[in-house]
Amino acid sequence: MKGVVPLEKAHDTDIFGSKAVGLGQAIRDGLPVPPGIALAGPVVEAVASREMRATRAVAKAARPLGLPLAVRSSAVDEDGADASFAGQHVTLLNVKSDEELADALREVWWSANSDSAITYRRRVGVYQRPSVGVVVQALLDPDTAGVMFTRNPVTGADERIIEASWGLGEAVVSGRVIPDNYRVDPSGAVLSRTPGRKTLAIRNAPGGGTVDEELVPELVEQLCLDDGQLEALNGLARRCEEIYGPARDIEWAFAGGSLYLLQCRAVTRAGP
Repeated sequence: MKGVVPLEKAHDTDIFGSKAVGLGQAIRDGLPVPPGIALAGPVVEAVASREMRATRAVAKAARPLGLPLAVRSSAVDEDGADASFAGQHVTLLNVKSDEELADALREVWWSANSDSAITYRRRVGVYQRPSVGVVVQALLDPDTAGVMFTRNPVTGADERIIEASWGLGEAVVSGRVIPDNYRVDPSGAVLSRTPGRKTLAIRNAPGGGTVDEELVPELVEQLCLDDGQLEALNGLARRCEEIYGPARDIEWAFAGGSLYLLQCRAVTRAGP
């Protein structure tokens, strides 16, 4: 079906959105991205409208990815340097069936058309109706995950700022924990390590969705990244800057001993 392609074949941001195209470029350049598919906005809208042809086509395209799945918005105008729609458009994790996938696509579409999302769009000067592309990927079961800025987003210093916690990175992104904080020089030297307070880990739930797992006391303030992992993250930051340009905001995860790139976007500039 037109508008449903493997992630590595997503080239046009006007069709698939910057998130899908960025991840597709990362795959083409050999970065460690979980496999996935990109859905154009009209396909997502068709599924949201319960058109069976589109719903069946998406389910068929997603089947080779296996289960469970992660479903994330890739709206055409989200995640630029001047605006990020993080928190406006929902992400659905641990989707475990064709029916749940269709429901997840409807939920993402409606989140992008919600009153709060439309109000945010107007506040940042975006007035047209959103074209809600979506990325569907194989879902990892991370040991640790988080975010990394390839430049210090506050001072502009040439250093990596890494925030990390146990389990899925949503615990960090949503502010549910105080993550560990690391500052790493581009040469690889670790400038500082500051333990956070990680009272919970978000994990994949057996029946679908996610569950909050209370952590044992010894893990709450234990640093969750070692030197080898920090070196791998520094290497990922270097490659992302080579491919996308400077000042990247990266979501990452370690699962099964391997590092994966989940998202790479421009650092959002603060408004006046």
